[in-house]
Amino acid sequence: MSNGFLALLGRAYVGLILFFLYAPILVMAAMSFNASEFYQLPFSFSTDWYAQLAGNREILAAAWRSVWIAVIVAVIATSLGTAASIALFRYEFPGKRVLQVLLFPPIAIPWLITGTAMLILFFGIGIGRGTPAVILGHVALALPYVIVVVSARLTTFDRTLEEAARSLGASPWQITRAVTVPWILPGIIAGGLFAFAVSFDQFVVSYFLSEPGDSTLPVLIYTSIRKGFTPEINAISTIIIAVSMGIMLLAARYSNFGGER
Repeated sequence: MSNGFLALLGRAYVGLILFFLYAPILVMAAMSFNASEFYQLPFSFSTDWYAQLAGNREILAAAWRSVWIAVIVAVIATSLGTAASIALFRYEFPGKRVLQVLLFPPIAIPWLITGTAMLILFFGIGIGRGTPAVILGHVALALPYVIVVVSARLTTFDRTLEEAARSLGASPWQITRAVTVPWILPGIIAGGLFAFAVSFDQFVVSYFLSEPGDSTLPVLIYTSIRKGFTPEINAISTIIIAVSMGIMLLAARYSNFGGER
């Protein structure tokens, strides 16, 4: 077979994969603009469901709660994750390799197991369910992503820059603030965006740790679907997908995993 045919076959294969991934999302987004409550065809364009969504206090309250929780989680996880990444980059100490390896299981472990474990732990230490538990659970899930992203950025950092600053009399804090952080800032931004997305989109841990009647948006969407699906859910889901994809594109823009482009 010729190279041209193989290239065409490869593009067709990638196109089918993308269609498989995005066709359901596109259909859902289109139906959020359909005037029919029962998705009847022919399609009749309308923004009524978005107008109704704007007046739905329950959904808006849950959305606002998800946003401010995600902001808090992003700030905490980014601060802790950046500090941990710098420490792992600069210093050698017993158990360092073990700690680095232990960063990955929280990403791989099913969130159902993680949510159950956190619920048992928080009740055991007296925190229980509620907003503090949700924030702590989201931070625990977001931290590995931040550390991985910031550490990837640190692999492109020239250690001689810190040595030069140290030889000029700069303190460790001055070196970190004026030399290290400016270099890894794209990674810090990307890690913060990942942390925000992980928290905002998190359902399982939020479902286990939220108090009844004080849910995040993903939990509210799930409970609303169980009661009866309405196109308002299509509308809010479309907005969430647009926001999440925008955040991920920004994270990809700032991450520079392979170094400078």
